[in-house]
Amino acid sequence: MIIYSNTALAFRRDVDENKIVDSIQEQFAAKIGHRESPSERMSWRNSLRCMEAVLRNAQIADDCGVLIEYVIPNTSNRVDFIITGEDESGDQNYIVVELKQWEEAEATDINNIVTTFVGRGKRNVPHPSCQADSYNRSMKNMNEGIYDSHICGYACAYLHNYHKKSPEPLLNENYQDTIKTAPIYFIDDYRKLQSFMKKMVGRGNGMEILYNIENGRVRPSRKLADCIDSLYRGNDEFILLDEQIVAYNTILKELECIDEKKTVIVKGGPGTGKSVLSFKVMHEMISRRLNAKFIAPNEAFREVMVHKLIASKVDQTKNIKLLFGGSGVFFDTPPDVYDVLVVDEAHRLKGKGAFMYRGDNQVRDIIRASKLNVFFVDDHQRIRKTDIGTVEEIKKEAALAGSEAVEIELRAQYRCAGAEGFINWVTHTLQIEDTANFDGWDEEAFEFRVFDDPGDIYEMIIEKHNAGYKARMLAGFAWEWSADKNAQIDDVTIPECSFAMPWNERNKRTLFAVKDDAVNQIGCIHTVQGLEFDYIGVIIGNDLRYDYEVGTVTAVYEEYKDAAGKKGLKNNQHELDELVKNIYKVLLSRGMKGCYLYCRDYGLQHYIRSRLEAFAGVSGHVRAAEEQPRYHQ
Repeated sequence: MIIYSNTALAFRRDVDENKIVDSIQEQFAAKIGHRESPSERMSWRNSLRCMEAVLRNAQIADDCGVLIEYVIPNTSNRVDFIITGEDESGDQNYIVVELKQWEEAEATDINNIVTTFVGRGKRNVPHPSCQADSYNRSMKNMNEGIYDSHICGYACAYLHNYHKKSPEPLLNENYQDTIKTAPIYFIDDYRKLQSFMKKMVGRGNGMEILYNIENGRVRPSRKLADCIDSLYRGNDEFILLDEQIVAYNTILKELECIDEKKTVIVKGGPGTGKSVLSFKVMHEMISRRLNAKFIAPNEAFREVMVHKLIASKVDQTKNIKLLFGGSGVFFDTPPDVYDVLVVDEAHRLKGKGAFMYRGDNQVRDIIRASKLNVFFVDDHQRIRKTDIGTVEEIKKEAALAGSEAVEIELRAQYRCAGAEGFINWVTHTLQIEDTANFDGWDEEAFEFRVFDDPGDIYEMIIEKHNAGYKARMLAGFAWEWSADKNAQIDDVTIPECSFAMPWNERNKRTLFAVKDDAVNQIGCIHTVQGLEFDYIGVIIGNDLRYDYEVGTVTAVYEEYKDAAGKKGLKNNQHELDELVKNIYKVLLSRGMKGCYLYCRDYGLQHYIRSRLEAFAGVSGHVRAAEEQPRYHQ
């Protein structure tokens, strides 16, 4: 969608006659459905006057094309300014221009992220060159009118109020790779920008290019589809087995009637292979060149899965990421824009009031926006009150949207070395629900040890890590996080054991599962949900205790430190219990080969040990952990 399109000559005339803002605003209201704020109108007025001066002085042809507020297909992102035309060799080109009214900014140590004043305070935002480059990549890879017509795309950023400093933070070394792809121009660089535009589009004939961009079908390019296919071929991470194959082919069957709205719900507990299946489904959708996207509410899970997928071809990272996204951006997406949306970890989809979400119901958004939507869900992995993606909710919203619902269940266990009984035992022991494995599991398939000192667990994790295993320390949200996001402070403290370790780095949290030095940090639920390791060490804090008088495992509101997670739960003990127990079930089920546990509450530690002793086949390695108890209170 394009809010404003015209020739360069007509654009210059509209600016000169002070008609440009009114013209954009009128089209904006007609196409988007609401008027923009006064600040946005002021931004248009200032930025577009600067661009008019650049185009006029660059002396580009009058029939170059100008696009303003081009809405990237399948997103709510809008490109500030695009200029189209032919270069000196007659090749058809366009330039994406990201316009900023910034006057200052600060560098960060996060890849392609800077800090500047936005709204009412300083915030981390994408580097302008990164933003322009991502828009250009999306257009080149997803707009058939561009890649089939062999139109070349370029990108740049223009900060027309920004005086370059010495040294200039936006030119830091860690941004240089992106700047080479999408140059950044400051207030004094207008002649360089004019020269760039004259060279790339100056000969004009831009209206045909503009037409192809606006009317191009949205689907992945063959080049991108082939790239995805090459990443999956021979990748053992994504091989399907047994009932996964049945589920996979059941989902593909629904593609035969893609124009009939369908909702597929794939249910499965931890370790049943939901994520492997979801990625394989996404692969098939892209191979068929359908307009599809992979959605994961949890950013850390999403980033790690993409990291696994592109491990051998990191040069494709930016292109691959176009096909992956979060769940909060579909609130204003028109009906059936996508052929397919694949949603993993759907139990983390949000309702009204969730942080940074502007809609009412993400399940509803996704069903409305796609012809076929596939949800991978586990009701027992809801960890916040705002998590609404239950099987019941998905079925309800599908019925309201007239989307036929198909349910598939995965039962076979691929995590914990086949020890499905261990996860069932955890579920029963934490009193989440009664299971058939209340008395134990195949101890030869999975190692579980209860320790009296978290320091001993850390030593075990380091030992496993040094032996080449994927091993991590994890803990419940029973300790505050330091206010300084960049500091590594020992927030997780257990004084009675002389134990202290830092939480995972917040600025690099999304790659906690794959960064080698993260073995010296403690991961939280938000950095590991949906992921798996060989061995895990889990610390249960004082937010979960055992009440001897009534024989129940109970959550403690005051000790649960996730402010967003506990909101509205102070007088709702039942739901607090449910969500905190779900958190610990998720943490305890992250290991494929073993789990080492410490409970800060003496009663809970003793209760879990008593549950281990209750079944006759208690393992030798469990007994070894109990030979010299050193309980702490």
